[in-house]
Formats: sequence, C-alpha cells, structure tokens
Amino acid sequence: MTVYLNGEFLPAERARISVLDRGFIFGDGIYEVWRVVEGKLFEHKRHDRRLRRGLDTVEITLPVKEIDGLAAVADRLLAENDLTSGEGTFYVEITRGAAPRTHAYPPAGTKATVFAMVNRFEVPHALRATGAKAITQPDVRWLRCDVKTVQLLPNVMAKQHAQAAGALEAIFVRDTVVTEGTHTSVLGVKGGELRTHPLSSLILPSVTRELVLEIARAQNVPVREVAFSSRELFELDELFICGTTTDVTPIVDVDGRRIGSGQPGPVTKSLYAGLQARLYAGSAVAR
Repeated sequence: MTVYLNGEFLPAERARISVLDRGFIFGDGIYEVWRVVEGKLFEHKRHDRRLRRGLDTVEITLPVKEIDGLAAVADRLLAENDLTSGEGTFYVEITRGAAPRTHAYPPAGTKATVFAMVNRFEVPHALRATGAKAITQPDVRWLRCDVKTVQLLPNVMAKQHAQAAGALEAIFVRDTVVTEGTHTSVLGVKGGELRTHPLSSLILPSVTRELVLEIARAQNVPVREVAFSSRELFELDELFICGTTTDVTPIVDVDGRRIGSGQPGPVTKSLYAGLQARLYAGSAVAR
C-alpha cells in the first residue's frame, strides 16, 4: 500500500511520524475523507472547502499550493494502489507538526504534518435496503463539533458501544436533543417533512447532509432544519443517517424500539435514489 507523507509517496510500512507530532501528543489536527467513484473524488470542492475552513479554525498554517495539490496526490495514490475503478475513500490528516511537548503552539515556521491514503470501499447495499439498528448515547463531546478534528475518543467509544449492542451507529443526544451520529448526520421524517439539527457548533457541516437537503428540496420534500428531541425521535415516521461512506441508510430500530413501520420509508428511499443518481452520474459502478 502506497501512502503520502510530507511530500513523499512511499510504502505504508516505511512511513514514519515523530512521536513528538502534536497529532499524536495532543490530537492537534484535522482530517477529511472523500468518497471515490471510478477513480474520481466525489464532490471534491465541498470537501476541499471544509478542509480549508477547518485549518483556518484551528489555526494550522499550510501553504495554499500544498492544499491545492491534494487532488493530484489523490490521483497518484489511486493509480499506485489500483483504485481507479470501483469505489474507495481518500483520507487526509493534517497536524500542527512535530515539536517539543508544550500546550502552546510551536514556534512559527514549524512544518505541519500532511498524511494521505486511499482505501477500497465496499457498499453494504443490502443493509441500506433493509434498514439498520442504532442506539442512543450521551453527547459528551467538546463544543466545536463543526470542526473535523482528530479528537474522536467520544465518537470511538460510542461507536464501540453500538457495535457491542449489534447496532450500526450510535446517535448522540445532548440535553435531550438529538445532534448527530458518531460519523454521520441524523435526519427524520414526520408527516412528510424532513427534519434535522440546524448547522451550529454542535454538529459537523456534513457534505452528504448538504447534498441530501438539496435533493429533498428538488424533490419537493419540505425541509425544516430544527432539532428534534430524544422523545420525538421515537415518534418519527422515518429515520435515517447519512455520510460519506453511509450514503442514506435507513434506521428502523433505536435502543430496541421500532421506528415508524420498522421498514425503510418512502421519503428515505426517494432521497437514497436521488443521492445514488448524484454519486454515480456517468459511472458504470454497480448500484
């Protein structure tokens, strides 16, 4: 497997990052994940925009030329890892770099660490057709969830609890309000209206969420960006999660309680079809 690290393309087993890297010591970094279809980055501009916003927010400096060059990095990694057909993901992580351990930022001029890799992605079509289970978990994350940082311990632990419960995802609840999943956006349907938590510091500005809302409006589905409570969660007609590798996945059971009819609903199915059309426009990838 060939990866990219600080300007070099090399085998993964030869890639070395300092033990003093601030991503390792402090979780001081951000990341981004693109979906890849037939060797092409899906919605590259939107992911690129979020990456740049994240760098600005956490005050990590990276030359614009280097950010601009990430698409070319992806192209080479996809070619060298034989991922120019089918589906995959492109992962980029950028940290504040390696420096003596101290909480304050390192001296000006400390070079950021830039790492990238690609992986093949297998779409779980059957699960998206039948629906999945989820659990709820307290949202104990920090208050800047709108930044895609590598500080993911609460997400990791909640996802593990979901896996242990035989569920696909854990849905976060903060002060009785449903926010999002460990790596997904959460959307519900009630009376034909699509509802989801509004953009704020409490949720990630998901690229897939943005696309799904656009598709919903194009399909004349009423959209209301208003949060629903954990009580209202169980009164929804339909519930689904969405994300870069999740597409639109129906959730038919939460904490052992049936959601709606217990089957993927018509709005969810329609939005899934709409997103598939966007993902695979002009592509021969099996849907």
